[in-house]
Amino acid sequence: MRSNALAAVGLALCAALFFTLTYVLNRSLVTGGGHWQWAVILRYLITLPLLALVLPIQGGMGQLPRELRRHPRAWLLWSGIGFVLFGIPLTWAASSGPSWLIAGSFQMTVLAGPLLAPLIYHDERRQLAWRSVAIGVLIVGGVFALQWGHAQGQLHLSDWLAIGAVVVSAFAYPLGNRMLLLHLEHDEARLSAVQRVFGMTLCSWPLWLVFAVVAWFTIGPPSWREALLAGGVALSSGTIATVLFFRATDMVRREPTALAAVEAMQAAELLFATLLGVMFLGEAWPQGYSAFGALAIVVGIALFGWVSGRDAAGHDESLRQLRGDRSA
Repeated sequence: MRSNALAAVGLALCAALFFTLTYVLNRSLVTGGGHWQWAVILRYLITLPLLALVLPIQGGMGQLPRELRRHPRAWLLWSGIGFVLFGIPLTWAASSGPSWLIAGSFQMTVLAGPLLAPLIYHDERRQLAWRSVAIGVLIVGGVFALQWGHAQGQLHLSDWLAIGAVVVSAFAYPLGNRMLLLHLEHDEARLSAVQRVFGMTLCSWPLWLVFAVVAWFTIGPPSWREALLAGGVALSSGTIATVLFFRATDMVRREPTALAAVEAMQAAELLFATLLGVMFLGEAWPQGYSAFGALAIVVGIALFGWVSGRDAAGHDESLRQLRGDRSA
């Protein structure tokens, strides 16, 4: 049992590292003269064929084709919210500051899930999880300290816009994922996590193709560097990190303590973003208020991992929600 838990935590830590590359590579693309629009467009265009290569190993298409034929509007709607409305603001915010700033700010998604629950569920899950909300408030406080320290105590309009963009992403992501999970629950459809992510990526493609045409004629075609960095995001976050995280949660789904530890590894994203940003992008270490905010975020996510892991252990639907909020 112990070796199994350690292996799951190790996989979750690796997943956090690959998820972190999203922030670092997006920041590298923007600071290197690339355009943020191509960063997000190419990410999802490239993710689809990569997931197609993974699908045969993860059980094939399963019931996904039937689901897409029967309920195309639900899939198009929630994929647009969960991926498009999530990806565009978050990638745009990459131009506002170092990668650790965006990585830390996006952790507000921990608060988004509990706040959305009373609005989208009509059973026992609609109760507001006050413990999670309290921990989320700690994380949000850390985010503002992070932003305040980076802005040296003077938050300008551009800083508030960046914060607003990250907040939109932090709520759009769990909203799209949870509503699609709820649709699948009502339809009694059983899809694996990779099948669902593949279906959502496929259904977001029409919008990405439209955006690609607009970007091509407004800002010009993407450079090879933009395509390479976006491909790195698609491979690291959209494929490798997602599969690793799902595997880690499956390994310890009946072990509350181990599941909590797996969830808490999300906090490592901020640490990895700081380290990689300093090493490869020449970014400064967070100091003063920013360092305090980063610490508050790490502590908050560790506490959230303990609470959510204990509550979700043994409950398949709760586990699916946790994994849904951390996919693609």
